[in-house]
Amino acid sequence: MLTIQAIPAFKDNYIWFIQVAGSKKVIIVDPGDAEPVVKAIESQKLIPIAILATHGHHDHIGGIEVLLNHYSVPVYGPKNELIPCLTHPLSAREDLVIDPLFPVITVLDIPGHTQGHIAFLVEGNLFCGDTLFGAGCGRIFSGTASDLFNALQRIAQLPKETLIYCAHEYTENNLRFAAVIEPDNDEIQQRIRDTTQLRQQGKPSIPSTLALELATNPFLRCEQRAVRRVAKQYCGYELAMAVDVFTVLRKWKDQF
Repeated sequence: MLTIQAIPAFKDNYIWFIQVAGSKKVIIVDPGDAEPVVKAIESQKLIPIAILATHGHHDHIGGIEVLLNHYSVPVYGPKNELIPCLTHPLSAREDLVIDPLFPVITVLDIPGHTQGHIAFLVEGNLFCGDTLFGAGCGRIFSGTASDLFNALQRIAQLPKETLIYCAHEYTENNLRFAAVIEPDNDEIQQRIRDTTQLRQQGKPSIPSTLALELATNPFLRCEQRAVRRVAKQYCGYELAMAVDVFTVLRKWKDQF
């Protein structure tokens, strides 16, 4: 059984610690800042065994070199992105066995936010960086709208109970946009209430389940009639395919 811990960093980042229950060994995901990682490791007397990077943006990799000054561990990340001190370049569908105590980690190809973005699937837990957020998705940098749409569709095919561990606390803002897209969606309204309560208590809104994302995340609901209708009203022209709806929504959210 896994234990997963959120290490807050910067304004709204989450660095993830993955442990096997009863073990002090830890895998570190997307360490943009070394300081909170070192503090958590030292205070909990943990033993780092690997660093995983989903993509090459600084707020996900900026702490790697400093961490390697403290701990001699391998660094796993996408082969097509600039990851500091990368020892294990990865491509999609690779299965990683990092340590005998840990379950196999499956690498998924999910470009769009960046061209080489990957995710790590560990025993029903998806560490997806900046591709899928709580009630939202990442901006498009070096990828394309079509890439990101297809990546989200790939995630949508996972089991509905999959837990989504994204890298930012954006859920409240994303839900405000979702409520504009689907004002009559009761599940969005309930998620707004639930998320507000969590944040008022100082708790992360992450993880969510894939089932909840499918019910409340407009970027996973581009086939829904209500979503298609409001996207058409916004852009003023017919949208033939779901990817066209997605592209309009992503541009709209950029201005939201």
